[in-house]
Amino acid sequence: MEFGPHLMLAILEGAVGASVLALTALGLSLVFGVMRVVNVAHGEFFMLGAVVAWFVANSIAGHPAIGFLAALAIAPLIAGAVAMLVDRLILKNVAYDPEATIVGTIGVLYILQQSALMIYGPEARPVEPPFSHRIALPWVEWGENGLAFFYPWGLSITSYKLFVIVAAIAILLAFWLVMSRTRLGLIMRATQMDRETALAFGIPVQRVYSIVFGFGAALAALAAVLIVPIQQAHYLMGHDPLLLSFIVVIIGGLGSVRGTIVAALLIGMSDGIISVFLSPTLSKIIATLLVALVLVFRPQGLFGKKMA
Repeated sequence: MEFGPHLMLAILEGAVGASVLALTALGLSLVFGVMRVVNVAHGEFFMLGAVVAWFVANSIAGHPAIGFLAALAIAPLIAGAVAMLVDRLILKNVAYDPEATIVGTIGVLYILQQSALMIYGPEARPVEPPFSHRIALPWVEWGENGLAFFYPWGLSITSYKLFVIVAAIAILLAFWLVMSRTRLGLIMRATQMDRETALAFGIPVQRVYSIVFGFGAALAALAAVLIVPIQQAHYLMGHDPLLLSFIVVIIGGLGSVRGTIVAALLIGMSDGIISVFLSPTLSKIIATLLVALVLVFRPQGLFGKKMA
C-alpha cells in the first residue's frame, strides 16, 4: 500500500513537468523545423512570460483567477511581439545564417536577462494560483469485501496541477489543429518542406519566419504562465527550460512535433518518478546519458529525418 500511492504521486508530478516541457520544447522545435534556426534565447522568452505574468497578476485587483487569466492572454502576446521584433532586427539582417543566428540569439539572451534584472529585480516572486484545493490521492486494493480505498496520510496534489496537465493537452490539440487544419498551418508546413518552392508559389517566407519565431516564443511564455504559480518567477529561470528543451528536441528529432511530444513525456515522467524515489540530480544525469546514446546510435533523433 505504500509503494502504489507514492508511484501515483510521482506519475502526476512527472505529468505536470512533462506538460510544461512539451509546450516549451514544441516552440523550440517549431522554430528549428520551419526556419532551421537554433534559438538560444528560447529560455529567456520563457522567463519573459513568467515575469510578465507576475506583473499582470499583481496589477489586477480582485480574485487571483482574473489576474491569472489576464496573464495567460497578455504574456504570450508580449513574448511573441518581442520575438518578432528580434526576427526583424537581427535574424533577417543576418539572412538566417545558422552560425550568425546562434551568436545573435545569445546576445538576445543576455539583453532579455539583464533587462529583467534591471526592471524586475533579482528576487524570486510567486504568482498566486487561481485555485489550489488539495486532493487526496487514493489507492485502491481488492480485499475480501470488494474494492477498498485507502488515503495515505500526506499524499495529495493540488487541483491547479491537474489543471496544468489538462490545459497543456488542450493547447497541444489546438496546435495540432492549427498545423493540420488551417491555411496558416499549411503555409508553415510548405515553408518547412521547401523554402524555394514556397517562394515560387508566392508565399511570403520572411513573414512566415517572423510569425513562426513569434509563435515559438509565445508557446514558451504560455508554458511559463502555467508553471509560475507552482514555481517562482526569477530573472535566471530560463536556463533549465532551455537545457531540457534542447534535450527533448535532440531525443525526439530536430523539427519533429511528434518526436518532441514523445520525448517531453519521456523526460518529464522519468524526471518526476526518479525525483520522488531517488534524486533530482540523478534524473538530469539520466537525461544527459539518453542524449549521448541518441547522438551515437540515431543522430537524427527518434522521429527525425536525416539531413541531406
